[in-house]
Amino acid sequence: MLAAGAGRRFGSPKALVSDAAGVPWVVRAARLLIASGCSPVVVVIGAAADDVRDKLTSEPVHIAEAKDWSEGMGASLRAGLTALESLAALQTDLDNDATSAPIDSVLVVPVDVPGLTEDAVRRVAAHSAPTALARATYEGAPGHPVLIGREHWAGVLATARGDEGARPYLRSHQPVRIECADLANGADVDTPDSLPPGHG
Repeated sequence: MLAAGAGRRFGSPKALVSDAAGVPWVVRAARLLIASGCSPVVVVIGAAADDVRDKLTSEPVHIAEAKDWSEGMGASLRAGLTALESLAALQTDLDNDATSAPIDSVLVVPVDVPGLTEDAVRRVAAHSAPTALARATYEGAPGHPVLIGREHWAGVLATARGDEGARPYLRSHQPVRIECADLANGADVDTPDSLPPGHG
């Protein structure tokens, strides 16, 4: 989960925005990913790092801090993939837990998509494989989650810069498009006037 941004257009870090039940978006998204079967869940933090980390104290997630978060989404994506590479290597070294599935792909979700649902995450995650490259679409428009198989990680790491994130790599490699408009609202929230009712 990418939760490192300062929310410049929004006016504050969106990781700390709360839903209608008072749950911070970063916690809501972490719980959604866990409930959807994603494991491990890595949360990339940056702006207001201490405050965001405090919100996650009771959540079973791995935290990766993007020290260069101000560069944009590319820095967050690199931090998340680097953390996953370390976790995958550790898993391989230990190799004692027969119940642990190998980390063969990553599902990328930004913190500011409050309309995302477990069903949409599961639909995209069902395509998981080392060679996978796929993304959710909403009435044909590209959105999240984005699924990146491990064989693509090096290419994404090499091209993720600024606010583009994985977009340069996705443009040149054409991911499979998975329609999810029947399951979720994939709109990201960039400004306060686009908040869902009760969120803030």
